[in-house]
Amino acid sequence: MLPFKLVYHKGYDLNLGEHVFPSQKFHLIAETLVREGIAASEDFLTPDPAADEDMLRVHTAEWVSKLKTGTLSASEIMKLEIPFSREAVNACWLAAGGSILAGQAALRDGFGCNLGGGFHHAYPGHGEGFCAIHDVAVAIRRLQSDGSIRRAMVVDTDVHQGNGTAAIFTGDESVFTLSIHQENNYPAYKPPSDVDLEMADRAEDDEYLGTLIPAVQSALDEFQPQIVFYVGGADPFCEDQLGGLMLTKTGLQTRDKLVFEEARRRGIPVATALAGGYARRVEDTVRIHANTIVAAREVALEFPAAWAAGQQ
Repeated sequence: MLPFKLVYHKGYDLNLGEHVFPSQKFHLIAETLVREGIAASEDFLTPDPAADEDMLRVHTAEWVSKLKTGTLSASEIMKLEIPFSREAVNACWLAAGGSILAGQAALRDGFGCNLGGGFHHAYPGHGEGFCAIHDVAVAIRRLQSDGSIRRAMVVDTDVHQGNGTAAIFTGDESVFTLSIHQENNYPAYKPPSDVDLEMADRAEDDEYLGTLIPAVQSALDEFQPQIVFYVGGADPFCEDQLGGLMLTKTGLQTRDKLVFEEARRRGIPVATALAGGYARRVEDTVRIHANTIVAAREVALEFPAAWAAGQQ
């Protein structure tokens, strides 16, 4: 049994068919965690779809209406880069509900892990790069509205910059955004995050970790967030089809664990979302995401006193 909760819904699958984004990975991650004894059935929470009220804390009424009524223009669908379907829209609302629930679980238990979400390219009024809604932003705004938190930090480790995250929170002193990504990759225009760590092509484990961890340490100390939303990208992997970095599976798991340790030592809860991942073998993407949960479990068990101290 895990010392925290996993959030998952079978409706997370966007049912994209033959597409570079393997949205079937969500159920494969859940099945892998159970099959390998990493998690048990009682470790899972099932989210409800986010309320439209929560979506509207981030997204425009026009965009929410277009998604719900299926009235996107051809250019909007082209920018989204996934086929429009009712299943995809339902999956988006569930992903946002899942990230809200993961945030609530993290505030209670120290960790909360959404096995979906991480749709960091979505803007308030349009979608981009497979992302129609920004589940992490919706979750942060919901927690702030509830009075559960005032300050949040987003640590985004997808190989692609979190342009939607940067755009949504620009000028907002209550949310600190940090993105580590490949410089010469999508998106072409990268709105500035509070911290952008731009990695050269083919950067490997040591260079990547040597850049990320000191930046995370400094940001946590200076901003002192009340929660970290960690967007765990699988696509810095050396065999990813849409990435050009050279991280190994071991390096990616070390990345996750080191970030979690820095938050845990400071008593800061972490909610995770699992983003990116386009390896030629979907099994590799699933393994990388499952390893994020393993890393969280290791840190939760290694640092129980630090979490308790942070909550006093």
